Amino acid sequence: MNPALLLLTDSRLPAGGHAHSGGTEQVIATGAVHDLASLAAFLRGRLRTSGHVAAALAASACALGKESSRTEACARARSQESSGTEGSARARPEALGALWSLLDAEADARTASPAQRTASRTQGRLLLRVARRLWPSPTVDDLTAGPNPGHPVALDDLAAGVPNRRHAAALDHLALAVPNPHHPIALGAAAHAAGGSPEDAALAAAYHAITGPATAAVRLLGLDPVAVHGLLADLASALAATASDATPSDLPPDLATAASDITPSDLTTTASDATGYGRLWAELPARSAPALDLLAERHAGAKVRLFVS
Repeated sequence: MNPALLLLTDSRLPAGGHAHSGGTEQVIATGAVHDLASLAAFLRGRLRTSGHVAAALAASACALGKESSRTEACARARSQESSGTEGSARARPEALGALWSLLDAEADARTASPAQRTASRTQGRLLLRVARRLWPSPTVDDLTAGPNPGHPVALDDLAAGVPNRRHAAALDHLALAVPNPHHPIALGAAAHAAGGSPEDAALAAAYHAITGPATAAVRLLGLDPVAVHGLLADLASALAATASDATPSDLPPDLATAASDITPSDLTTTASDATGYGRLWAELPARSAPALDLLAERHAGAKVRLFVS
């Protein structure tokens, strides 16, 4: 695992993660979680459902970032070969941006609860704000910044001052397309900015899915923190298996074609039918936990609560 990604999984990272319980507060309120044994079952269930989905989305986001960087480099290389000078061709930003939007839409489709969607995007925005300062790059810097925060910015503005513009191109496209991504998409982008692999991103997402709820349970139930961390240690092999299973194989080989051919108006047909990305991402895990969806809505309307979600 890339050492830099340890920062992304550190509970002390000032990205607002400590304010979210991952549904633990309401589960405890119902009495379903009340001791170490019930907490262990809850954490294992989260890992197998929402944790697995988040891991797959984060891995896909990291992989797409790396592939789109290569596409940009190839476009410039082809231009240079044909003209004999430094190429000025670029992969069409709106095309790669459309792919980022498509992946973020897959995250939206897998988040049934409006309250959970809001929580996911809030955490994603806060994570990117911190990541912007940790790893300054267009990927994370301009997802939440620009002339008007929360709105897309011009590609030329994004690329200004970037030492390696070719590598930063994929990050530019993401920034243009998704200024407020879901947390797993933001995590994958941050992993790419930090130099991590898709499996690194998947492991970080899976870890995040259980450590936040575990810490919240300690605060809400007064459980022995050492015993709770023992539960997390018992899940180490399951975490590794989840990250491995959630990491995609090679992405469709025709991203370069997509980057030159896709326009926003034909996103649906081209991205899904021509490039294969729609088909690939449609097959991402879609495991659900309906009880957590219902409890998330109940929590959002609670008058007294310790955690945001």
